Amino acid sequence: MQRWRGLEDIPEGWGRSVVTIGSYDGVHRGHQLIIGRTVERARELGVPAVVVTFDPHPSEVVRPGSHPPLLAPHHRRAELMGELGVDAVLVLPFTSDFSKLSPADFVVKVLVDKLHARSVVEGPNFRFGHKAAGTVASLAELGETYDYDVIVVDLFERTESGEAFSSTMARRLVAEGDMRAVSEVLGRPHRVEGTVVRGAQRGRELGYPTANVETLPHTAVPADGVYAGWLTAEGEAMPAALSVGTNPQFDGTERTVEAYAIDRVGLDLYGLHVAVDFLEYIRGQEKFETLEALKARMAQDVDEARRLVAAVEG
Repeated sequence: MQRWRGLEDIPEGWGRSVVTIGSYDGVHRGHQLIIGRTVERARELGVPAVVVTFDPHPSEVVRPGSHPPLLAPHHRRAELMGELGVDAVLVLPFTSDFSKLSPADFVVKVLVDKLHARSVVEGPNFRFGHKAAGTVASLAELGETYDYDVIVVDLFERTESGEAFSSTMARRLVAEGDMRAVSEVLGRPHRVEGTVVRGAQRGRELGYPTANVETLPHTAVPADGVYAGWLTAEGEAMPAALSVGTNPQFDGTERTVEAYAIDRVGLDLYGLHVAVDFLEYIRGQEKFETLEALKARMAQDVDEARRLVAAVEG
């Protein structure tokens, strides 16, 4: 899969393509339907499927300081899109000048002049151009002039409530610590990435050495608590007990993400970029009367995490 940063990265002589445009944070199940239809249409026409997305998130440029917590960094989104069959991902730097392009100018500059769109696939609520003035209807109207058609894919809805899957919903569930519901929206466990840094090493002293993960900027970090999941380092996914919070037992103030790789001895992960996947919430953070009480509860947490992961893997 090709990855382009900016319009200038698109190869000379690029032919017709099928395109979908959006932030696609998290590549949740609703996104997967739209991207999947994009790939399907591209295969029908015998042309590449291209996803156009933005960096930074448009809200940060339009309303500085409003950058939402991110469900996935751009490299992770590209990986997920590649698994869906996408041929190229174009990340457009979203600047103040870019935000002022009218819908028609956006179509000409991106879809017509550079990507030579044959079809454009979007959800029903898609908006684009200056002040989000462009709609699916205006996109289709412009397509009559510039020789592309528009396909609208209905949003995926939750079975229980009928609420359409969205990145906003997923972020809310992450903030609530409801990992099971988040997995339903995303179609996989929620992942947090970052570099392993040196912490206070209290986990090691307590018999449970943890990887202290310095998360990427704007990461959507789950609610404080203990979770079951996986720690992935250098391509190996290891069952893990995960902790998010300020470590109240030791009067901590800095919020951290820590992962204990269950039953693994002698791991040296310092400086490595790792991924932490959250499977299920176990309990909230607590301050115990004694260190022995804390150690006993940690042992229970590890046993529960081991059981929950084994049930899924099995």
